[in-house]
Amino acid sequence: MAETKDADAIFKNFKEHSIAEFFKKNRQMLGYAGKVRSLTTIIHEYVTNSLDACEEAGILPDISVEIKEVGEEKYQITVSDNGPGIPKAMAGKALATILAGTKFNRHMQQRGQQGIGAASCTLYALITTNKPIHIKSGTGKDAYECDIGVDVKSNKPIVTNMSTLEKGSIVGVSINGEFGEIKYENSDHGVYEYLKRTALSNPHISIKLKEPTGNEVSFPRHTQVLPKRPKQIKPHPLGLTTNDLVDFAQYSTSNKLSSFLIDTFSRVTYNKIDELKTIAPNINFDSDPKKISWADAEELIRSFKKIKWISPEMDALSIIGEEQLKVAVKNILDPEFSQIIERKPKVFRGGVPFVVEAGIAFGGGAGKQGKEVVGGNILRFANKVPLLFDSTNCAITEAVRNVQWKRYGINNFDEEPISVIVNVSSVYVPYSGVGKQAVSQEEEIIEEIKLAVQDAARGLQKYVSHIRNRNMQESKYKTIMRYINQLSGDLSELTGAKKEKIESSLNAIIKNKYKSVFDDDTKSEEVQEDANTPEGLED
Repeated sequence: MAETKDADAIFKNFKEHSIAEFFKKNRQMLGYAGKVRSLTTIIHEYVTNSLDACEEAGILPDISVEIKEVGEEKYQITVSDNGPGIPKAMAGKALATILAGTKFNRHMQQRGQQGIGAASCTLYALITTNKPIHIKSGTGKDAYECDIGVDVKSNKPIVTNMSTLEKGSIVGVSINGEFGEIKYENSDHGVYEYLKRTALSNPHISIKLKEPTGNEVSFPRHTQVLPKRPKQIKPHPLGLTTNDLVDFAQYSTSNKLSSFLIDTFSRVTYNKIDELKTIAPNINFDSDPKKISWADAEELIRSFKKIKWISPEMDALSIIGEEQLKVAVKNILDPEFSQIIERKPKVFRGGVPFVVEAGIAFGGGAGKQGKEVVGGNILRFANKVPLLFDSTNCAITEAVRNVQWKRYGINNFDEEPISVIVNVSSVYVPYSGVGKQAVSQEEEIIEEIKLAVQDAARGLQKYVSHIRNRNMQESKYKTIMRYINQLSGDLSELTGAKKEKIESSLNAIIKNKYKSVFDDDTKSEEVQEDANTPEGLED
């Protein structure tokens, strides 16, 4: 007979765990799943932190990555930047306290969001080598170096060997750590590809990579212009849920519901309040917002959707930009044709604005470049950060795959030299996991991505149509030219005219008829230019 236990016995071992302890046992949730992916995740976390810090300080980022093999599946990694540095007192919290940071509470776009990334790297070093990371940093006011570990039980940093460096001896941050259970591999999921795509979506960055072989690779800066810094904005009424509205109301300092709506949310004016009063006459807009009922909040959310609102503010977002992306695509992929589209901002749930940028590159270095086979390639980005993993569960993949490519002259996407670039920018990107490698398949986002890709594909359709027409004309021209000599001779016998004169006349007639074959370069440039105009986007 099975032993029975009472409630006290069952709950005897009940205890609270730290978030660091949780992620130690569930490291795959942070992206540390597989040796190649784990290495790329470490580089991703450090590089995105460097990018955010440099941009916030108004500095053009110079980032270097060095990877040395020091044992079997064990590497020493150094990532350095020229950013503002980390204040000495904040080093431990910034690099070894999970869910601590400067970003989560700000309603503005940033690459990092949860305050997990760099701290997770410190945790991973501990798990796989039992060694702390080493940091050197200069803020302009001081310079120092120290070792940083993490107390998993308490989710607290352990800072040791702190020493002061000569002021000005180092600029920015240099992090060095030894990590195990990782592998360097030059593949679609490796560090090289990650940094290449980072350079594509951030043309203002300069990146240097030193591989374990000693080979050095540079991705030079393509523009001296820093992206516009995002600013904090208010949430937009569209996209709010009932729970969002109730939560905001509890922290309001306004005396009236009407003033609470105007003070808290974007695009709400007194005129909009008047419209809401007409649509929802049973709601008392002079009441205390803290006392709003769930039913009234539901009614307001329904009413928001019946009003025509101005699009959300773009101030909170920092996109790549049409011109910047065009330059980066040309320099990195060098395609025969490219088309870049930037959509207007839309609203996601929670009142959060998002913007989709899409580009199509065709020919040249576009597509997956295998030894013998070239195929379609989807380059996914969120807040200008490359997403290399979990592609099947991503809204970007879903949207691109759902495009009817045959309509745009692409018979088989997987067999064409085509790259589709999609970047989703938002204050809070709805990732499908903590590892932040896939955008959640939300209907609004999928639809917006699909529309952006289709806009870009219309320009491609015109270009592909021109190329196929040119090939057809060239084929006809070559076929006719095979018979010129015989035809000239036959006509000479019939008419008595000189064969050479007849052949010269026929050549002139045929070349005039198929002149597009001879000025193909000019025509291709005209098609590319036309595809980038509004007219080129029409069906």
